[in-house]
Amino acid sequence: MATTTNPAINEEKLGQFMQKVLSDFGGAASAILTYIGDRLGLYKAMHDFGKPLSSQELANVTRTSERYIREWLANQAAGGYIIYDPSTNRYALPIEQAQALINDTSPAYCAGGFQILMALYKDAPKILEAFKTGKGIAWGDHDKDLFEGTERLFKPGYIANLVSSWIPALDNGNVEKALKKGGLKVADIGCGHGISTILMAKAYPDSKFYGFDNHAESIEHARNKAKQEGLGEDRITFKVASSTDFPTVTGDANGYDLITFFDCLHDMGDPEGAAAYALKAIKKPEGTIMIVEGFANDTVQDNLNPLGRLSYAASTMVCIPASLSQNGPALGALAGEPSISQVVKSGGFRRFRRVTQTWFNIVYEAKP
Repeated sequence: MATTTNPAINEEKLGQFMQKVLSDFGGAASAILTYIGDRLGLYKAMHDFGKPLSSQELANVTRTSERYIREWLANQAAGGYIIYDPSTNRYALPIEQAQALINDTSPAYCAGGFQILMALYKDAPKILEAFKTGKGIAWGDHDKDLFEGTERLFKPGYIANLVSSWIPALDNGNVEKALKKGGLKVADIGCGHGISTILMAKAYPDSKFYGFDNHAESIEHARNKAKQEGLGEDRITFKVASSTDFPTVTGDANGYDLITFFDCLHDMGDPEGAAAYALKAIKKPEGTIMIVEGFANDTVQDNLNPLGRLSYAASTMVCIPASLSQNGPALGALAGEPSISQVVKSGGFRRFRRVTQTWFNIVYEAKP
């Protein structure tokens, strides 16, 4: 009779793993406090104060409880988010951390990410149930912090890259030239809160932009934001519509000149259908499709890094459920170039290529 023996435990490896666990415990718990610091304006107050301050001073300027602030400051200092001077018992927010935590025009700004995390913490019971049933969770069924957090997290990257490098990379610069000349029609599919649509409309005032999303609350937010930016409906229009039923212009000569998908194609219930519908809606033969996806290598082993870890987590809790809620293929946030290429070509496009990339995104171009 065969006997099973347990392998010997390497105490050094166990200790190293427990250090990882301790770090994750600290990060996960502190993410809630970072969210609180963002929502209460604690980081901004520290920056605006102009010099190191005590817990009582921070409590005074933010009208919060000193005892809670005292503990919050110690936590933040332990995590390296702020600096503590034991000789004065005062705390300071370094300028580098301020870029990430309060400067919403900096490419490093990431406060929205903590808002996303809070939404996922609150949605954990729904996600747990989805694991058991295999069913999905529609985008609109998540906690509302997800929608605002996504806007705040993605916006800095779009500001830094969309007009300066992504659009200029399309069709060897011809798309940018045509947008500057004016008269183009651009459809932004899955536009959410309209960040990308509004940025393009402001950059190219002589063309018309249309933002489409199936989440009515996001479309209402986008409309209000466009008004705040001084953009009338002669320049930008937002409508509730899906990727396979948004309004088209009849005839090849009158189709959209540019159709964009920003960080959304992999979430869809029918990405191949979305590609096929985009082919139907685009002006032929000169129209262009721009697809922005999260950065991903082609194999799991090549994505086993900090960015991959974060992306797989977000994909598990947001992207996969969104697609499954529509009985979709659940491509996931790290679908990678081969999968996106297959989707686009299955939709009928003959030409597909990667045109540029950043640390966090890959930009693809498709043409009829």
